[in-house]
Amino acid sequence: MSTPFNRSAISMAIALTFSAPLIAQQEQGESPQAANDAQDALGFEQIVVTGSVRGGTKMDSSVSVSSISPEDFAVAAPRATAEVFRSIPGIRSESTGGEGNANIAVRGLPVASGGAKFLVLQEDGLPVMQFGDVAFGNADIFLRADSTIATIDAIRGGSSSTLASNSPGGIINFISKTGDSEGGSISTTIGLDYDTTRTDFEYGGDISDTMRFHIGGFFREGEGPREAGYNANSGGQIKANLTKEFDTGFIRVYFKHLDDKSIGYLPMPMYANGDSIPGFDAQSDTPHSVYLQETVRLNGDNQITRGSIANGMNPSVTSIGFEANFDVSEDWTLVNKFRFSDVSGSFNSPFPAEVADPTSIAQSIGGAGASLEYANGPSAGQAFTDATGNGLVMRTHTFDVEMNDFGSYVNDLQLSRSFGDISVTAGYYKSRQNIDMSWLWNSYLMEVKGDNAALLNVVGADGTQYSENGLYAYGTPFWGNCCQRNYDIQYDISAPYLALAGEYGDFTWEASVRRDSGDAFGSYAGAVTSTLDVNRDGQISQPEMNVVGIDLANASVVDYDWDYTSYSIGGNYRVNDDLATFARISRGGRANADRLAFGKINQDGSVATADAVDMVNQVEAGVKYRQSGLGVFVTGFYAETEEQNFEATSQKFFDRVYEAYGIETEVAYTRDNLTIKGGFTWTDAEIVEDNVTPDVVGNTPRRQADFIYQLTAQYQMDMAAVGVNFIGTTDAYAQDSNELKFDGYTQVNAFADYYITDALSVAINVNNLFDTVGITEAEEGAVASDQSIIRARSINGRTTSMTLKYQF
Repeated sequence: MSTPFNRSAISMAIALTFSAPLIAQQEQGESPQAANDAQDALGFEQIVVTGSVRGGTKMDSSVSVSSISPEDFAVAAPRATAEVFRSIPGIRSESTGGEGNANIAVRGLPVASGGAKFLVLQEDGLPVMQFGDVAFGNADIFLRADSTIATIDAIRGGSSSTLASNSPGGIINFISKTGDSEGGSISTTIGLDYDTTRTDFEYGGDISDTMRFHIGGFFREGEGPREAGYNANSGGQIKANLTKEFDTGFIRVYFKHLDDKSIGYLPMPMYANGDSIPGFDAQSDTPHSVYLQETVRLNGDNQITRGSIANGMNPSVTSIGFEANFDVSEDWTLVNKFRFSDVSGSFNSPFPAEVADPTSIAQSIGGAGASLEYANGPSAGQAFTDATGNGLVMRTHTFDVEMNDFGSYVNDLQLSRSFGDISVTAGYYKSRQNIDMSWLWNSYLMEVKGDNAALLNVVGADGTQYSENGLYAYGTPFWGNCCQRNYDIQYDISAPYLALAGEYGDFTWEASVRRDSGDAFGSYAGAVTSTLDVNRDGQISQPEMNVVGIDLANASVVDYDWDYTSYSIGGNYRVNDDLATFARISRGGRANADRLAFGKINQDGSVATADAVDMVNQVEAGVKYRQSGLGVFVTGFYAETEEQNFEATSQKFFDRVYEAYGIETEVAYTRDNLTIKGGFTWTDAEIVEDNVTPDVVGNTPRRQADFIYQLTAQYQMDMAAVGVNFIGTTDAYAQDSNELKFDGYTQVNAFADYYITDALSVAINVNNLFDTVGITEAEEGAVASDQSIIRARSINGRTTSMTLKYQF
């Protein structure tokens, strides 16, 4: 059955952002840079840095690349880092999980089980995580956008297959400011109709004639855009770099520390037509509650410990690194980038495993005649009365994951030489990624209610208490106790690569090849059940009769390796100064990691070759054009993708092949004080092979819309700027079965800026003014009617903030 989630959904946001340099240009007349930007609206003369060794301009490059400035993503009013990615053509960023845990796809490549499997997120040219889809450790959890960012570069397809490991789909690179021009800024953002306070700062400049620095970061505090009932977002980061210049190059050292507690939103109950359930607003509520902030469980060493749901996604990252770039002779250039990261943290959020009527859930736990009573809250000890009138109770699993060690080191060495019009680059990439985590899930019952839902206890017909303070199981018996797990695996990657680039008149070409080899070793262990007095009261309660811990005595071994070869060949022909065409063919790979455990790793630790690596074949061709303030970048693409994966919530493995083709368009137009930027991507994707569920062959991959689009229009006045920003998608299927479809939606962000002085500005931001329901994912694949209950994630409802910023 195909059921729409919402109809003609439109959202609107008003964002006021300011830039003192714009005022200076207005006071002094149009600057040379402004005049150049008017003619080169898409920045075709910018040098391509990310995913490139040749260092040519966009106009002369055979890759699809976009750059986003801080001004660009400020007007899109992002509430989380992954929302910035929605402004990039070809990128589908499902950023409804909070500050992290987004699903990010590119050009029809699938998101079968979450994260960004075929896309690498980088900071200053090195990956944040070597694998972008680690279960409960997605790369965006460990990355924050703040005022230290100079630009965000995004490459789709192309040379991403060969110039980075595990990234055939693309690269999104956060490039830091390095103090090239002296100055800084400080800003404070305050929520006007939701609880948040955030302060950003940054400053950089010269220390001497040959040394410069930059330092900055942010700190924020507040409940967040949904009503959690407690301070759900708290923390921040600090970043710094120091650059020493020499006659033949430079050395730059980096430092970053991130410690940020941010709420993680998981699917929430709503009706299949997108309407909210009585008592639970799908736009502003969340299952998080002041009455469920901590959980007691056995940790990865089977010791009784506490997990904090209030900490949400809590990455702790300390990284140090350096970049050395030298012309070692007239023709030779040496570049070496290194980073060591100490990473740990936690992921803890309530997941609705079942939403049903109180009687059926109570009797599934306590038998015939069982009933429910309030475990806490204002009605504690009283019989459950369904005060909201929705007739529902939620069986909740706490996705309680300890990230014991996600640390890594990365080193990328390049040696380049020019031979006339031909340049040759030889490189060697080496990395280690630790994935040491423990899944420590418990089971609770709670009412379906926003704004601090209470927990519920199960009472048997004979008065037996089947739960304690809402907890009815140490583990997840509703899912067969699948999810008490421990992973302790190390992944080593080595990758030599070779890239050649050259030009012949107006024709430029690039060719590159990479050989990735890897080793995985370590162990993983599943669940074991015992009787244990967890609360130490001297008695064994019903939940304590079956306490699920980690079966450390029977851990399974991991000992396998993999290798694959990637290549990419492209050419670009510059027809004239304002018109160019390009084409490229690529083949890249993605090594699978933690998701192979518990099903794909053999008893001796080995993994089948077909399971270890997924390959992606891509073809693309396009045209670039500019004229009188208009810039157009159109790319046609085709991709064939292998997919081995595992989804934690459904406990399903995937073994598939996908095909996708489409057209990606980026457009910009500047005329006088008006600037318009936008893009749309049309994709036709299909599952062409499935060795597990052959019935889905021929279907459209889940959540893959035909069109995704974004558009921003801005008008600059003497001391103010106004504009509007649209981000939208057409209909998409909830699951691969193609039975349940949710409607597309358009989020419209309008903004207006006002400059108090040349350096001081004030901003007001109203996000999703019309409270549009925009569904990005749902657990159900089919429903009986529009009034069926589903578990889904929607964009946040209306939130309003004010920002005061001073630049100096």
